Amino acid sequence: MVRALVIGSAASLVSLLAGGPLVALLGRLGVGKAISDEGPESHHVKAGTPTMGGLLILGTILAFTLPTNLVGHPSILLPLGVMGAVGLIGFADDLLTLQGRARVGGHERLGLIVKTGALLGVGLGAGLILFYSLDAESLNVPHFGKYELGAGYIPIAVLVIATTTSAAAVTDGLDGLLGGVMALAFAAYGVIAFLQGQSFLATFSFTVVGAIVGFLWYNAHPARVFMGETGAMPLGAGLATVALMTGWWLLLPVVGVVLVAEALSDVVQIGSFQLTGRRVLKMAPLHHHCELLGWSEPQVVLRFWLVGAVGALLGIALALTD
Repeated sequence: MVRALVIGSAASLVSLLAGGPLVALLGRLGVGKAISDEGPESHHVKAGTPTMGGLLILGTILAFTLPTNLVGHPSILLPLGVMGAVGLIGFADDLLTLQGRARVGGHERLGLIVKTGALLGVGLGAGLILFYSLDAESLNVPHFGKYELGAGYIPIAVLVIATTTSAAAVTDGLDGLLGGVMALAFAAYGVIAFLQGQSFLATFSFTVVGAIVGFLWYNAHPARVFMGETGAMPLGAGLATVALMTGWWLLLPVVGVVLVAEALSDVVQIGSFQLTGRRVLKMAPLHHHCELLGWSEPQVVLRFWLVGAVGALLGIALALTD
């Protein structure tokens, strides 16, 4: 555990030092985020803020994992590969949301279909590797032990990766929100992996935490850079993969309680409007609803972090009841 924490700390320092030049470069390249007119009016001032800051997170993770955590642990290539592949999908999506880029409805829909198909493809590949190469097919249930699922584990893995990735993308809407929530979730699974004896997976998890911490220095309100889908999607996919490798994927809704609440708020809002023509929330997802209730953006972020911290602690506690 000491090694994992030291590497995570080093990753945070490198991410912090590399962040300044990267933010400046993104600014010079003009990769400013376009802000939707459908969001809160207070967010319109953020238009043009550099996006694709997720490159800092992914680059730091790669730079530390290859030299410090690969030898003797080739299975770590799975979460690393999943994050890299999904990061490419997110990067392509970010290119379509840059300020000044016109988006036509049909193209937007095609982009969604392609993005979803690509994400499911990555999930299927990860599920096959987990089942056939890593012999991962278990479901751990607090108090009741482990259950083997056989080949049925593969579609479950696809579903877990796809839904967690989508939930992360929905949550990424306020300065620092997703970064803090994900740092807490990865830290929780890092502890769980360590308790299982999977020190390499714990090291990977804390490397991700460190990379996020460095990024948050620049993403704190008012953000100098957004992580974009380049960061949000791979963080969601990486968290799901780590959870699947521990066997404690059933705890994802607990550890990632904020992700679940955000995703469900979107589903409920859309479903209610389609069925009744009325909206349940002032605006979806949940963080925008809280803003329109009068909470300031920093208040929403900090309070959601606190909820995420409770979920992370509870998830670790439930994993200890095995």
